[in-house]
Amino acid sequence: MEELSPRPGELEAIETASRDEIAALQLDRMKWSLNHAYEHSLFYRARFEAAGVHPSDVKSLADIARFPFTTKQDLRDTYPFGMFAVPRERLARIHASSGTTGKPTVVGYTQRDVDIWADLVARSIRAAGGRRGDLVHVAYGYGLFTGGLGAHYGAERLGCTVVPVSGGMTERQVTLIEDFKPRVIMVTPSYMLSILDEFRRQGFDPRQSSLAVGIFGAEPWTNAMRQEIEQSFDMHAVDIYGLSEVMGPGVANECVETKDGLHVWEDHFFPEIIDPATGDVLPDGKMGELVFTTLTKEGLPLVRYRTRDLTRLLPGTARSMRRMEKITGRSDDMIILRGVNVFPTQIEEQILRCRGLAPHFQIELSRSGRMDTMTVHVECTAEAADENARAACARILADYIKSVVGVTTTIEIRDPGAVPRSEGKAKRVVDHRPKE
Repeated sequence: MEELSPRPGELEAIETASRDEIAALQLDRMKWSLNHAYEHSLFYRARFEAAGVHPSDVKSLADIARFPFTTKQDLRDTYPFGMFAVPRERLARIHASSGTTGKPTVVGYTQRDVDIWADLVARSIRAAGGRRGDLVHVAYGYGLFTGGLGAHYGAERLGCTVVPVSGGMTERQVTLIEDFKPRVIMVTPSYMLSILDEFRRQGFDPRQSSLAVGIFGAEPWTNAMRQEIEQSFDMHAVDIYGLSEVMGPGVANECVETKDGLHVWEDHFFPEIIDPATGDVLPDGKMGELVFTTLTKEGLPLVRYRTRDLTRLLPGTARSMRRMEKITGRSDDMIILRGVNVFPTQIEEQILRCRGLAPHFQIELSRSGRMDTMTVHVECTAEAADENARAACARILADYIKSVVGVTTTIEIRDPGAVPRSEGKAKRVVDHRPKE
């Protein structure tokens, strides 16, 4: 892999500002954002008054803890435009979630919001090792999902040439990578594994591809998967974080020179970590649920938005702004199996330890009598396809999961290509248990 680090004068001043300078900027912007929400959003005016708080109560950053949380259910309850803080006519764009569990969550952006979003994605791409003039292959989905257009506008803002491939048609993805020779790819990590499989199917050596930087987000992924991708492609695999409600991709990003967690762009977002059960604010370094307050958004300001993502905040390293650890899972995606808390990322880590297994898997939850059961469907590699090798892999994986995660599982070793692929976010868990 080529050595990547920022050149002199490449960073914005805020990226290397002192913590005092960052905090002062955050406090000014927090006061503006809370006032904007209170004055222009009927939802937030009612919510603040019910909680007995007012924007003028904020004298320090810690005072944000006095304000009530916002949840995804609030956006569903006010569907479609009930939380906006500007007239609909002032919105330059509307995005929405997939709405797989009910009504979609709708978010809106003024032109200033779109411009800031592009600036932050450009900052993120540069932090990941992308540079002006690079050819960027965007394989995130376009449309209402924020991934494709968010990456696209950010890459253009940085001065890159964008190939807006979107997701799907994996054979064509590989053809375009081989023919166009992009230096950067932006895609979900699970779909990158499908692209890797297609490289090999077509007889190409992925290590000889033009790709030098992969910017992966939209789903939790492990450092073990990072290693798999980096070794397979001889490229840097860097994490980007965002969510539609807060902005989209580009809320935080790893710096390629350290890859030690994602620097939160704190000049636009104020992060907190809370205990998911009590809502109490936790100190930096403690694991808990990530909460964001937007500091500059006009169209849809969010106050203490509960992301459900589990992580912890750490001091800055390559940049002055604090880092968040890679997301280990989501509080609402956590599997409780016979009293044990299990995250799909824990299963993924054990699969990647096993020679003879490919990094494609799906977890199936069922109930036998009164007992919950877990079956892990995972693919063998072509070299481990015979019956004895499959049986050995199944035993090893079951032992790893039992010893590290603490649950007994059934392992089903499938043929190469048999586990369902995703062209966007991977569907890791299928739950057949009866609803209580």
